[in-house]
Amino acid sequence: MGGPNLEVFKFGMYIMFPIAIMYYYGTNLDKRFSVPGFWPKPEESYRIPFDREEIKLELERMKRKRLESREKRLNKEIAAGSDKDTQNPRDHV
Repeated sequence: MGGPNLEVFKFGMYIMFPIAIMYYYGTNLDKRFSVPGFWPKPEESYRIPFDREEIKLELERMKRKRLESREKRLNKEIAAGSDKDTQNPRDHV
């Protein structure tokens, strides 16, 4: 057997090893484990309108966007319909 000095050394290793690991991974976490650009900046994120005027502008923007997408969809359907007419003229017979 090694004696009391070996037991003291082993005890010290059992105590210090987990502490050293926690210290190594616990220090400077922001630099070591961060992903730059993960969270959007306040300027890039959506801001909820609170004033009447802001709400009105937001509703107009949403309506304009909805109408644009509707018009694109209708144009696409018309184009798809005209393609069908030119490709298969026997379908209408």
